[in-house]
Amino acid sequence: MKKLPIGIQTFAKIREDDFVYIDKTDIALKLIQSGGGYFFLSRPRRFGKSLFLSTLKSIFRAEKDLFKGLYIYDKYDWRISYPVIHISFGAGGYQSVSALNQNIKDIVRYNEDALKIKCGEKDGPETNFIDLIKKSFDTYKQKVVILIDEYDKPILDNIDNSEMSGILREHLKNFYSVIKENDEFIKFTFITGVSKFSKVSLFSGLNNLNDITIASDYATICGYTQKDIEDHFSDRLKNVDRNALQQWYNGYSWLGDPVYNSFGFLCFLFNNCVFENYWFSTATPTFLIKLIKKRYYHVPNLEKIVMDKKMLESFDTDKIELETIMWQSGYLTIKDVIRNIRGSRYILSFPNNEVRMGFNDHIIDLLARPKTNHLITQDNIFDALYNEDMKKLETSIKSLFASITYHNFTKNEIDRYEGFYASVIYAYLASLGMEVYAEDTTNRGRIDLTLRYDSITAIFEFKVDHQGAMKQLKEMRYHEKYMADSRSLTLIAIEFSSKERNIVNFEWQKIK
Repeated sequence: MKKLPIGIQTFAKIREDDFVYIDKTDIALKLIQSGGGYFFLSRPRRFGKSLFLSTLKSIFRAEKDLFKGLYIYDKYDWRISYPVIHISFGAGGYQSVSALNQNIKDIVRYNEDALKIKCGEKDGPETNFIDLIKKSFDTYKQKVVILIDEYDKPILDNIDNSEMSGILREHLKNFYSVIKENDEFIKFTFITGVSKFSKVSLFSGLNNLNDITIASDYATICGYTQKDIEDHFSDRLKNVDRNALQQWYNGYSWLGDPVYNSFGFLCFLFNNCVFENYWFSTATPTFLIKLIKKRYYHVPNLEKIVMDKKMLESFDTDKIELETIMWQSGYLTIKDVIRNIRGSRYILSFPNNEVRMGFNDHIIDLLARPKTNHLITQDNIFDALYNEDMKKLETSIKSLFASITYHNFTKNEIDRYEGFYASVIYAYLASLGMEVYAEDTTNRGRIDLTLRYDSITAIFEFKVDHQGAMKQLKEMRYHEKYMADSRSLTLIAIEFSSKERNIVNFEWQKIK
């Protein structure tokens, strides 16, 4: 049985040391033979971007023996080896311009050693980069391949510091502009990172870049498809519920077949197939949570976001859109596309249970910040819903809001904001792994929240400092949407007081 390549980003090491390798060389060959020479790909962290770049590196260096048994082996001309400049901003910190420049200087030296060439010491990063390209071309008498990994890390490291991130962005813009200026010496360029900055803000000097982030032909360039899972890991999944596996870890989509995050799935196998938040736990989205709280964001809306292509690509440090950065960082994914005469509209939501549950756990911690252990509250709410014990549900939710730290309400009017109460309840329900639909559309209006789990369907209506929640549920007959469902159906009306900061009226009625 082959070894699991957890955290291994070097193609040669995977092939030489008998690790599992999911063949992506068909996609690599399509890129190389496409006729375009400059490509950009955005993918979330730990999705295999670095491994794909390493694969390209071995192809262009004509390391044919590493590709025996793979798709590309008998389809590529291995007679020519190209000089490869491999740049990665993954290591080190970038809290200043001098730190960025020193890192670039180190990168140039690394490539000098790898290519066995010597460049003269120049005045700045751009001139050093130009010298590296030209000296490589002159030495090997072949055009140069440029592979850039984590191109945006210096900016993202300073996302909380808009001034510094803006300064570093301008320095990187000048650095990347070198590529276009030296087109005559370059055969192929591939740039990858987490975020997608507009060409105006970062790639204005590289306007010939072909963005394949949501090109359907390259949707599975990173990650594992369901077929990959079955073909390569079925012997390790004999006792695993495949439906549960897909609901937990599959679902990341870029307009093609959905994929699993490779790192998270491999960790699942390594840990004896125990369902946990492996990918999500590698980086806490504290910045996003703080942004949600600062903007009084209605968290249930994250179940269904509508964006156009411009919004998908509009991330910039000058104006950070929450939905855009959540999409680019992997917390939201494309669930559907609506195309009409006005263009395409992309429907986004959480990709799977791992992200939905993990993200909403953080919402609970940073939005509600209860004084008591929220795991106890989660268990109580789950038990109440599972057993359809509405009295226990009322008690549990009242206890939840009573436990929220007083400091959460000071210096703001968040307690008067209806979305706050709905967001907290939604976060608890979503963190339990239940199906939760916010702003659930019916032919008579929108349901605040619909929950479906096992044999249960519950329809929620929330009001703050107003009465008539149950009256509205009945008059609007929202429940008719689910009358044909085999599940039991219950209406739940909850009214809050901003003065009491808690429930003042809780009503429920079982329809069937």
